[in-house]
Amino acid sequence: MVVTLIIACEVGFWVLLVAGLALRYLARMPKTGAVVLLLEPLLELALLIVTAIDLKNGAAADWKHGLAALYIGYTVAYGHYTITWADRLVAHRFAGGPPPVKRYGLDRFRHEAKLWLRTVLMAAVAAALLQGAIWYVGGDGDVTSLRSWQGMALRLVAIHGVIALTYLIWQKKAPEAGPAPDVARTRPQREKSLG
Repeated sequence: MVVTLIIACEVGFWVLLVAGLALRYLARMPKTGAVVLLLEPLLELALLIVTAIDLKNGAAADWKHGLAALYIGYTVAYGHYTITWADRLVAHRFAGGPPPVKRYGLDRFRHEAKLWLRTVLMAAVAAALLQGAIWYVGGDGDVTSLRSWQGMALRLVAIHGVIALTYLIWQKKAPEAGPAPDVARTRPQREKSLG
């Protein structure tokens, strides 16, 4: 049941995102679209409640509960960022908004470092939820799976940190602008003055 709910939450996230953005930009109903987008956190709250009920009803703590904690952590850390990113893309495409920013060099590294901090937040939220589940299950139950998901969260932080560092070590340079047009060539030829 927990896995089904995780899938439903992920599908629901994208359905609400598309519906909210469609209402904001295609239907020209920005307030209604914003309300739909604000429903997103309810999905994660439902997942958290169902996971807690599942554990309370005696379900063995296993990978499903770990995945649920990681998913909730991801949504806490990246949910608003994802919605903002998608909003900017749709605003550019359908409402004349500015184009997406392309980052190069140190600017790109700083952006990736900020994303890495989001991953740290994701792992912290997931680890805290998992620790709460470990305490809830107590010493009588098997919490090996939950502890392994805590380790998974730390590994994700380390892997993302290495990826972010590559943007510092191997910085991508901005494409060079083409040569400036020759002003003399672009002006229409004037007739030679009499003289």
